[in-house]
Amino acid sequence: MPIAVDIDVMLAKRKMSVGELAERVGITPANLAVLKNGRAKAVRFSTLAALCEVLECQPGDLLRWETDGAADSTML
Repeated sequence: MPIAVDIDVMLAKRKMSVGELAERVGITPANLAVLKNGRAKAVRFSTLAALCEVLECQPGDLLRWETDGAADSTML
């Protein structure tokens, strides 16, 4: 998929765990893992807004577009 998700980068910058982020955003850790690992087919704007609010970032800090080959190679 050409959209890469960088939630793990922001988590590291904020020194926050996946569980803490999931709790503060109001989603399950399993659903956050699906999004974080690039397996989600969609994300609600309300969820994206909550992620940005908790992580104090912009949507572009969490999502980026790549060509198909580049996105797949970073997911190893």
